[in-house]
Amino acid sequence: MPEEPRRARDPAQRSLRIGLTGGIASGKSAAARIFADLGVPVIDSDVIARTVVEPGTAALAEITAAFGTDLVDTEGRLDRPKLRALVFADPIRRRRLEQILHPRIRETMEALSARAPGPYQVLVIPLLVESGLRSRVDRVLVIDCPEWLQMQRLRQRDGSSETEARAILAAQTSRDARLAEADDVIVNDGDLDALERQILKLDTRYRELATRG
Repeated sequence: MPEEPRRARDPAQRSLRIGLTGGIASGKSAAARIFADLGVPVIDSDVIARTVVEPGTAALAEITAAFGTDLVDTEGRLDRPKLRALVFADPIRRRRLEQILHPRIRETMEALSARAPGPYQVLVIPLLVESGLRSRVDRVLVIDCPEWLQMQRLRQRDGSSETEARAILAAQTSRDARLAEADDVIVNDGDLDALERQILKLDTRYRELATRG
């Protein structure tokens, strides 16, 4: 793996930007929490995706106009599981939803990134490879684990059937495609302590790279 970031650093950009990605149930959230506990700014696109569809937002209005008002519950909030089920198996609807959400998510991430302190920051982007955002980060960190373990974790976490879990994995980009984009890889097939040890090593490395950058 290359030692230096692939993208030329913007002199106005204070922090090295690490794009954290991985397949569903690979351990991205656990990894992000450990980075945050180390004092590293963590900017999570999933968290932002929830804020941009809060009641009264333009994004929520566009979603209901495109997919129906029945996607809003009695409190005026988006029924995310219902929307997910609606667009999951329909590429046209999924692309329409992405057209509504992705520009807003990117804009918010960029604003938060510009204000983030410290030598480096972590941007959690589950669809980093699929959405073509590689050029927006300096390094890609992939949280990886065997697909059988993803299946096991997904079924335990969400109560999914084996068929449902396989369909979710099949809808994502392949493990090989993610690994091909990686500058750094964490194999998360052990316990939380093993994950933390790997992240501590990367924390040291990223701080060194930021200093050299």
